[in-house]
Order: sequence, then C-alpha cells, then structure tokens
Amino acid sequence: MIQPLSRLLRSAYDRPVLMLMLATLAWGGNSVAGKMAIGEVSPMVIVFLRWAIVGSIVLVTMRKGIAQHWPQMRPYFPHLTLMSLFGFVGFNMLFYIAAHSTSAVNLGIIQGAMPALVLVGAMIAFGTRVAALQVAGIFVTMTGVALVAAKGDLSNLAALEINLGDGIMLIACVFYAGYTLALRNRPLVPGAIFFGVMALISSAASIPPVIYEVMAGDALWPTPKGWLIVLFIAIFPSFLSQIFFMRGVELIGPARAGIFINLVPIFGAILAVLILSEPFHLYHALALGLVFTGIWLSERRKAPEAASASGEG
Repeated sequence: MIQPLSRLLRSAYDRPVLMLMLATLAWGGNSVAGKMAIGEVSPMVIVFLRWAIVGSIVLVTMRKGIAQHWPQMRPYFPHLTLMSLFGFVGFNMLFYIAAHSTSAVNLGIIQGAMPALVLVGAMIAFGTRVAALQVAGIFVTMTGVALVAAKGDLSNLAALEINLGDGIMLIACVFYAGYTLALRNRPLVPGAIFFGVMALISSAASIPPVIYEVMAGDALWPTPKGWLIVLFIAIFPSFLSQIFFMRGVELIGPARAGIFINLVPIFGAILAVLILSEPFHLYHALALGLVFTGIWLSERRKAPEAASASGEG
C-alpha cells in the first residue's frame, strides 16, 4: 500500500502542469477561506497563526538548509524584512480585511491586476521598455478591475461609489506587486530556502499587528471552524502551494510557469460560486474576459521582472 502511494506521489511531483494547477487552485481557495473566516477568526489573528504554523513547519523541515545558506542571506536581511512586510504580512492583512466588505468573486478577479501592476512597477523602478501591446494590456486589465469595483457601471467611478473592500484589495495587490519586483534582487539561494526564511521573518513581523488587534478589543481567536480555516490557509495557500509552484518553475522555467498564475482569478471565482453560492453577474464575466485579454496582450513581450513572480504570499 505504501509503495504504490509513494510512486504515485513521485509521479505527481514530476508533472509540472499538475503542480502548477494545484498551486493556483490553493491560491484561488484563499479567497473563499477569507470569506468563510468572517465571524470565526479575525484578520490579524489569521495572519499571525498562518505564519506561525508555516514558520514551525519550516523550522522542522528546512532548518539545516537555512543554516547552510544563512551566510549568503544575512547581508540581505533588511531587504528580506521589507519584502516580508509587504508581500507576505501586509498583503495578507489587507486581503482578509477586504474580505469583510467585498465578495470572494471580487477578491479573485481583482488579483488579476497583479501582472499589470508589476509591469507598471517595472517601468517606473527599472526603466523597463514596454511595447504598445503591453500598454494596451495594462489598460484593458485595469478596465476589467474597474468594472468589478464599479459593480458593472463605470459611472460609479465618477461618483466615487466604490466598494471599500475592493479598494483595499487593490492596495493589497500593489503591495504584492512591490514584493514581486523586489524578487529581482533576492539572494541567489534555492527557492525553498528563500521561502523558508521569508516565512520565519513573517512569523515575527505578524506579531505586532495581532497585539494591536488584541489591545483594540477586535481580536477573535479561532472557533473550531475557524481553526479548520486557519489550518487550510497555512497548509495549502501558504506552504504546499509554494512548494508546488517552485517545483513547476524548476520543471518548465519561470516564464511558462508564470502563465499559470492567471488561473487564480478563475479558480477563485468558480470556488466562490460553488462553495459560497455567491452570485456571478454578467459584469463579473466581462471583467474576467477583460483581465485575461489584458494579461494575454501584456505577455506578448513579457518583461523579465514580471516573469519572476512566484505566486501569492
């Protein structure tokens, strides 16, 4: 029984498409988990427990590798701390706060703006040249996001009638785009070791926000259902998805693997409809079409910086 299972797992680990689809499915499921957490566990507690659990797993499974590569990483510690604050802790804090005032469908679709935001950031930070198709892609993608934020009526934008949660989610995407751009200058160590160190830093960085939430009287420690949600978030979107995505990158390269990140909004929307029974309006379908058209246009000549994105924090 054990040997056939072991062979099956090894076979699955060597299939890049499977690895990448499982990773993006887990990231899509994070939107649903964020909505299900409402009333079961508060946002800062989720972030703290999420990274505390992942950090514990990292210490058990990667401590020797981290110790071996730490001399290479030590000079980058301030850089890594900022990356953790923006990409892992800050993004997730805003993500779970946004879940309180927008739908899981919206959370998923708005994440589709990340490639366009990375491209804009690469232009500003690194002077990356952008082709006309990429500019068109940015415009089309952001139109799709604006359509979601305006609930299908772009005139709402002029009246500033935008859902607070959608705006917070867009800021979270800006945070993660900054993290993605910073990957350009990350230490040259194995991806798993890099992620492990980032997870440990995030474990420490998530302590002040949860202390603030406790002192403000807003902390809600997990109910039994809340613990199941936290464990899902820690094990799947936070840990296994990173391992699966890095394996996919190892097998087929970052450029081809990066395309699969575009599945996150699709999986997020599908899961929200199937699990949460959230309504899926015509403007959601139009927005998804615009987002993916924009991404397709942008990737006709993909910027090197944009190709380095490693998925959700």
